[in-house]
Amino acid sequence: MSGTERLFLGLPLLDEGAERVAARLAARSPEAPFGYLVTPNADHFVRLARDPTVSMLYEEAAWRTLDSRAIAHMARVLGLTPPKVACGADILAALLNHHLRAGDRLTVIGLCHEGVAVLRLRLPQVEIAHHWPPMGLRDNPVAFAAALAFILAHLERFTLFAIGAPLQENLALATKSAGRATGIGLCIGAGLDFWTGVRRRAPRCLRRLGLEWVFRIFSEPERLWRRYLVEDRAILRFLLAERLRRRRRLGTRWSPGPRV
Repeated sequence: MSGTERLFLGLPLLDEGAERVAARLAARSPEAPFGYLVTPNADHFVRLARDPTVSMLYEEAAWRTLDSRAIAHMARVLGLTPPKVACGADILAALLNHHLRAGDRLTVIGLCHEGVAVLRLRLPQVEIAHHWPPMGLRDNPVAFAAALAFILAHLERFTLFAIGAPLQENLALATKSAGRATGIGLCIGAGLDFWTGVRRRAPRCLRRLGLEWVFRIFSEPERLWRRYLVEDRAILRFLLAERLRRRRRLGTRWSPGPRV
């Protein structure tokens, strides 16, 4: 674990804000071996506790950042010291707004065709290779292989994975495991939807208060209410366990208790 990382809930996370993380990624050589960024939030930590194979996806990432101000606020209330929050959507926005150069190329996996049109309009000097995988990609090995082949045929400075967790992380790890890939992959979920305006993001005031999840529930209640109000409540138990571990000085490995 490097000096810029802080161990939190069992993962070494970059202790840097979104602008610094974007600058770090932009400074990396495009010819360097492929590495990918993950940005775990409450839902991701719950998945990590349930499924060891998901944990591997995050352990294999080159960079990890905390994507939840709500978790950071709860951690501080409990006397913990979380790393700085660097949401995937904010890292992506900083990268696209400030660090792309004329002639750069992007590979985009996911994002609707309307969003890609906006992306090309807003980044006229950037060439964009877009692949729209079919629904059910997780259970469709042929389609998964086709998406991977597209990435390997379009190895650019940045590859944006916008197909949701943990599928995007699976595809990023497959890209890394191919052994000949270069560049950087960003697993940013809905980040491109927000940047292109395809989907509205929570107002900045709610984000600062750690209430973006409330806005998202009201925006997509049928899809998100159970995730945020039922499943993700386990994050409080994980934070309490983290506090107890640190008090007892029992080590640093994450063991949040029984699988949820």
